[in-house]
Amino acid sequence: MVREVLQKMIEKAVASARAGGALTAEEIPPIILENPPREDFGDYSCNLPLLLAKPERKAPLAIADVLRAHLPPAEEMLADVQVAKPGFLNFYLKTEYLTDRLGGVLRDPKGFGRSDMGGGEKILLEYVSANPTGPLHIGHGRGAAVGDVLARILRFTGFDVDCEYYINDAGNQMEMLGKSAYCRYLESRGEKVKFPEEGYQGEYIREIAKSPAYIEAIRAAAGTPAAEMSASVRETARIILEDIRRSLDGFRVRFDRWFSENSLFADGRVEKAIARLEAASKIYEESGAKWLKSKEYGDEKNRVVVREDGRPTYLASDIAYHLEKFERGYSRCINIWGADHHGYLPRVRAAVEMMGFDPKRLEVLFVQFVSLRRGGNPVQMSTRSGQFEELSTVVDEVGVDAARFFFLMRSVDTTLEFDLDLAKEQSSENPVYYVQYGHARTCSLFRQAAEQGVSLEGMDAVPSGGLKLPEEHQLAKAILEWPEVIRMAAERREPHRLTFALMALAKQFHAYYNRHRVLTDDPTVTRARLCLARCVQSVLACGLALLGVAAPEKM
Repeated sequence: MVREVLQKMIEKAVASARAGGALTAEEIPPIILENPPREDFGDYSCNLPLLLAKPERKAPLAIADVLRAHLPPAEEMLADVQVAKPGFLNFYLKTEYLTDRLGGVLRDPKGFGRSDMGGGEKILLEYVSANPTGPLHIGHGRGAAVGDVLARILRFTGFDVDCEYYINDAGNQMEMLGKSAYCRYLESRGEKVKFPEEGYQGEYIREIAKSPAYIEAIRAAAGTPAAEMSASVRETARIILEDIRRSLDGFRVRFDRWFSENSLFADGRVEKAIARLEAASKIYEESGAKWLKSKEYGDEKNRVVVREDGRPTYLASDIAYHLEKFERGYSRCINIWGADHHGYLPRVRAAVEMMGFDPKRLEVLFVQFVSLRRGGNPVQMSTRSGQFEELSTVVDEVGVDAARFFFLMRSVDTTLEFDLDLAKEQSSENPVYYVQYGHARTCSLFRQAAEQGVSLEGMDAVPSGGLKLPEEHQLAKAILEWPEVIRMAAERREPHRLTFALMALAKQFHAYYNRHRVLTDDPTVTRARLCLARCVQSVLACGLALLGVAAPEKM
C-alpha cells in the first residue's frame, strides 16, 4: 500500500537523521499520514515534525527540513516533497506510479483488498440478541447491520468468525410475556380478565393470541390454567422468535448459532459458573444473597448474582454464558450491545477476569439510537407497537439495500437519523443509489466498449501514458487506498468506513465520467480509462458485497 511505503521512507529518514546526529529524540511518535484538506497540499501529509518539536527542542519547520533531506531516493514514486507551515511534510506522488499499481487490481479484481491479517484467529461475534418478547425494532436493525458487516469484513481479512444470537428466554420477562398473551386469549373468548400492569401491550400480542398455532397449543395443554399458562409462555416465545428469524433473514442477516439462555440453567452451567467464582473467593454472602466482588475489578459497586430467594439474576446467566464462550476456544469475543447497556460492561468484564481470562479478550461495541424522519419531520415511535419502529416495516418501505446502507452511514457511537424519504429517492442525493449507480455505470461502459469491439481481455496493466488527468490521479489514489480502508475497518471495528469510502469514490467517478469521455478516438487512452473504470468497479463491487448490498449492472 502506498501509505505504508511512505511510512517506511519516513522511518528510514528518522533513522538516518538520528544516526547523523541531526535528530536526538529517544522516542519517536507514531508516523501518521493523512489526506490533506486540499489537493494542492499534496497526496499525503505528515505532522511528525510538529510532534517532535518538544522532545527535539527545535522548530517544526527545521525538523521537517531535516527529515526531507534524509528521505531515501524515490524518483519513480515522488514528484515532490514540500515543507509547509507550521511543520508538515507534504508528499506529491507521480501519476504514473499510481496507475502502474492498478495492475494488481486488474489481475485480481475480486480479491483486491482481501488479506490474511487475522491469521485465522477465532472470534465469536454476538449481536442483536433481542429479547424474544416482541418484534425487532430499528435499533435492533442497526445492530444487525453493524454485526453482519463487521463479520464479513473480519472474514475478508483472515479472521475465523462465528456469529451468534443469544436468546434471552429465561426469567420473569418470559413469564410476563406468556401471561400477556394468555390474557388476550381469554379476552378473545369473551372472558373478563385483569391485564397485568407490567404486561406487553403491543398489538402483536393480540395477533399471537388469535393465531391458530397459539390456540392449538393452548388446547393441547390439558385444560388446566397452569398448564395453559406454561404452554402460552412456550408458544408465544416460539412465535416471536420465528418472526425475529424471518425479519433477520429478510434483512440478509444469518447466524451460525442461536444460543438459548434457558439452556444454561437446564445444563447446570449457571451453577457451575457461580461455584467456580465461589471457589476463587470472588463471591460473598450478605443478607441471604450472593454478591460478586466486582468493585475490586473496576465496577462502581458489587453486584448480586443470586437473590435471597435463591433465584439467579440476569448477571449470573451472563457470567455463565461468557465462561461458555471462552471454553469453546475463542480467543476473542465481540459483543454488540445497545447504548443503554453501557453500564453493564464493567461487571461482565470483571467476572471474565475473575474466571481467569484476560478481560481485553472481551470487546463490546455500543450502538447508539436511531430516529426516523419523514417529510422533514420526526416519526413518532412507541417502544411496543410504533408503526415505523419495527425493522421489517422499514425494510418493506425502503428496501433491504437502502436500509443496510443507511444503518452504516454513521459511526456506531453516534446517533443516527434515518431519513425514509431520502432512502427511497432515486437520485444522487441518495447515497446508496449513487454508489450502486456508479457500479451500474461501469458495467454500461463495458457493454458499450464491447459493442465497439474494445475488450480488456488479458489486460493486467494500465497502458503507459494513458492516464494523465488530475481526476485520474485522484481516482487511482482512492482505489489503491481501498485495502487500507478495509484493514482499518477490521482493526477498529468500524464498518462505516466502507460506506464513507464508497460514497467518496462514487462521487469522484461520476464527476470524472461527466467531464471526460472514456471511449475516445485514441485506443491507448480508451483502454487506460477502461482499466481505471474496471478498478473502480472492483472496489465498488467489493464494498457493496461486504455491506451486504446488491451491485446492480443496470439501473
